[in-house]
Amino acid sequence: MPSASFTASRSYVRRSRRKGANRIPTPSRTTSEPCEPSCPIQPPHNVPAPSAVSPGGPQSLAPPPGPSAAGGGAVPAPHHHSPYDLRRKSPTSSSSHHAHDGPGPSTSAATAGSPTSPATPTAPAQGYACAMLPARKRPRRTCSASYENCTNTAAHYLQYELPDEVLLTIFNYLLEQDLCRVSQVCKRFQAIANDTELWKRLYQSVYEYDLPLFNPAPCRFEFVSPEESDLANPWKESFRQLYRGIHVRQGYQDVTFKGRNLVYFNTVQGALDYADERSGSNSTSGSVSGSCSNHSLEGSSQGALIFLHAGTYRGEFLVIDSDIALIGAAAGNVAESVVLERESESTVMFVEGAKNAYAGHVTLKFSPDVTSTVPHHKHYCLEVGENCSPTVDRCIIRSTSVVGAAVCVSGVGANPVIRHCDISDCENVGLYVTDYAQGTYEDNEISRNALAGIWVKNYANPIMRRNHIHHGRDVGIFTFDNGLGYFEANDIHNNRIAGFEVKAGANPTVVHCEIHHGQTGGIYVHENGLGQFIDNKIHSNNFAGVWITSNSNPTIRRNEIYNGHQGGVYIFGEGRGLIEHNNIYGNALAGIQIRTNSDPIVRHNKIHHGQHGGIYVHEKGQGLIEENEVYANTLAGVWITTGSTPVLRRNRIHSGKQVGVYFYDNGHGKLEDNDIFNHLYSGVQIRTGSNPVIRGNKIWGGQNGGVLVYNGGLGLLEQNEIFDNAMAGVWIKTDSNPTLKRNKIFDGRDGGICIFNGGKGILEENDIFRNAQAGVLISTQSHPILRRNRIFDGLAAGVEITNNATATLEFNQIFNNRFGGLCLASGVQPIVRGNKIFNNQDAVEKAVSNGQCLYKISSYTSFPMHDFYRCQTCNTTDRNAICVNCIKTCHAGHDVEFIRHDRFFCDCGAGTLTNQCQLQGEPTQDTDTLYDSAAPMESHTLMVN
Repeated sequence: MPSASFTASRSYVRRSRRKGANRIPTPSRTTSEPCEPSCPIQPPHNVPAPSAVSPGGPQSLAPPPGPSAAGGGAVPAPHHHSPYDLRRKSPTSSSSHHAHDGPGPSTSAATAGSPTSPATPTAPAQGYACAMLPARKRPRRTCSASYENCTNTAAHYLQYELPDEVLLTIFNYLLEQDLCRVSQVCKRFQAIANDTELWKRLYQSVYEYDLPLFNPAPCRFEFVSPEESDLANPWKESFRQLYRGIHVRQGYQDVTFKGRNLVYFNTVQGALDYADERSGSNSTSGSVSGSCSNHSLEGSSQGALIFLHAGTYRGEFLVIDSDIALIGAAAGNVAESVVLERESESTVMFVEGAKNAYAGHVTLKFSPDVTSTVPHHKHYCLEVGENCSPTVDRCIIRSTSVVGAAVCVSGVGANPVIRHCDISDCENVGLYVTDYAQGTYEDNEISRNALAGIWVKNYANPIMRRNHIHHGRDVGIFTFDNGLGYFEANDIHNNRIAGFEVKAGANPTVVHCEIHHGQTGGIYVHENGLGQFIDNKIHSNNFAGVWITSNSNPTIRRNEIYNGHQGGVYIFGEGRGLIEHNNIYGNALAGIQIRTNSDPIVRHNKIHHGQHGGIYVHEKGQGLIEENEVYANTLAGVWITTGSTPVLRRNRIHSGKQVGVYFYDNGHGKLEDNDIFNHLYSGVQIRTGSNPVIRGNKIWGGQNGGVLVYNGGLGLLEQNEIFDNAMAGVWIKTDSNPTLKRNKIFDGRDGGICIFNGGKGILEENDIFRNAQAGVLISTQSHPILRRNRIFDGLAAGVEITNNATATLEFNQIFNNRFGGLCLASGVQPIVRGNKIFNNQDAVEKAVSNGQCLYKISSYTSFPMHDFYRCQTCNTTDRNAICVNCIKTCHAGHDVEFIRHDRFFCDCGAGTLTNQCQLQGEPTQDTDTLYDSAAPMESHTLMVN
């Protein structure tokens, strides 16, 4: 259908009409300046005066069809009044010479006026000829000094003296095209005709929107608040941009408007058919222009624009195969007011050819009849097929079908943009992308769907950003069967199963997402799933933050995984994966759990402040665990058990509330080059058949020792530095039998190595030095082998054997120890061969020879070995001991008893007896006097039984 375009480039000849006077052609108004009539111009002699023109003749001045005929106002013609002659009448004027507007042909869009009685007056030849020339060829006119004589009093009053309020009231009766025409009269009219409220009223009568809607680019529509717009009149500019549109507004198809060029239909299909008929024609755009705008939106460069006004459109089967823009038009929430609904087949389908199609601000519903026998498992609310790339914007999408999906994007070349849509409360999958489809999906609300919020399958590779996917009754996002995709900055939470599931060769990339409060887990990768999960926040899930199982091998990098109601990362069932640079903390169970033959790579993570352990490897779990920082966990930093064999290298494991690394129940593996320190219990514990290799580590600062091997524990401890521990550097007890080779065990705040309660072990080529108590203490039926060790610079004895223990000592060097080299309690007979014991200080013997109390050289933190006694007169108990010099001096004449040669400190010197020691100064209260073999956590000072 031809449309009107009122621009400044089209001009018409206007003449004044006065009886007996020359007719003065009036120039076309091509600017907003007020135009004044020019003086008469004498015709040249070589231009004949025109004769009367018959209707329909070649020189007829009837208006042409097309834009001018649809404009709604009278079309200027040579016989029409000049606009300045509205009230002027000649005394000799005849009533037969009046302009007459007759009704022109009308359409569903507009009714225009046209002249019906052309006049044929005589006019000056030059003026008439100039008026009939095209505007660009007319001679330039100038106003003469006789301007005042031509001034029209009525026109002057209308233009300059009539109040603005009256003009504004008059203009309120005009529609957009007439309003643009009147704005060309003069600057004053233009200013009043551009009134914002005037255009807002017009705009809302056509489009119904509460705010101006702009179309700055194809497939892009934006509401802009007038207060935030830089435009002087945003309502008018929006009107101009949207004026090319076709309207679907029920009850308007047969209504005509004079001064408006809009097309109305009652059905969407009718509008689509009309758009198809006029496609390819440059006449598809009708703009509100003229002097109102010097640049119009080129409608011919875009597809048709169809406005769907408020209402429910049922039963229309819409297949879009061209670049059509389909947009809702209503007040308030636009999408809620415009509803497209079907009960069979897809509600809206985009197919090949819809490269730049658009659908926006509508509600799409698919509500199949449950009693119907027509299958609908491949019918959807919105369907995007092969080789098309529409934009779907700010739509509400609902489906009550229990099969299929609300939105389906499938096929090669399917590449839509779906943004700001609400895909919720569907009885199936929300969004389904499959079969090599792509597309960009941004800022959508996808919630409360019966199945997954999103499915990505069969090499589909969408881009999904800033979507809100939540409260689904299944998984949030499910990628499977080789599905791909890039998922960025999505908020995924409160889904009944995992927030994100990856299965069967799928390989998505998930970055900067927040995956939280899942009723099962956060991320679930299984059955050969892959994927890259980078820089996400994964927290507060009911089960593990990340699950990896059944030969899956994802990359989990730089995520925050925290506050899980169970574990952080759970790898089981032969799962693998690269877990690196993550911050894993505050989880109720282990930060990372590896079990059942799983073999991940775990490196450069921070695993801390867990309510359980840091890393838990069990049930034949494996894995390379390197360069992590594991600290401040409630239980062990690392647990290794039940046949597991991980490799831990170059980790910092520290500040735990129990053990650093705990091997138990046949836990194995390698512990190499780690820094293990500051644990409330020991740095490393090995028990119940566990047999790890512990090599090249620094184990220090333990509050209950460096390494504890007990209850049948084994292990090879080689080339470690074990130092500055509050109790023994290494404890070996209860039938344990480790091998210690080439370790440095030094600066302990207790003994170097303590072996008791049947402990065994092979100690070879170790350097044991500067420990506060014995370099090696062997007690209570223990029988280790010490071979080629260097035991020196101890603050007590080098080697002490007591309490029915024995040992094999071969080729050791024991020197420069304060209380002696080798100290044996009563009844001890070790196997000794080839040892070098030299340069020891023998401080005990010197103190006895000097008559000193032995407590003076030991206090209660050290236990010299010598003869000790009890005093029956002072009622000493089995827990007390008195040195030989105190017996001679302080208990002279008392009933005393020799007990044995063993380790002790003197209770008389310590002040624990009733009488005061005569060989010692102020007493220091302490009642634990004999050092032997209690469990490491029981006491800082160990007691004899």
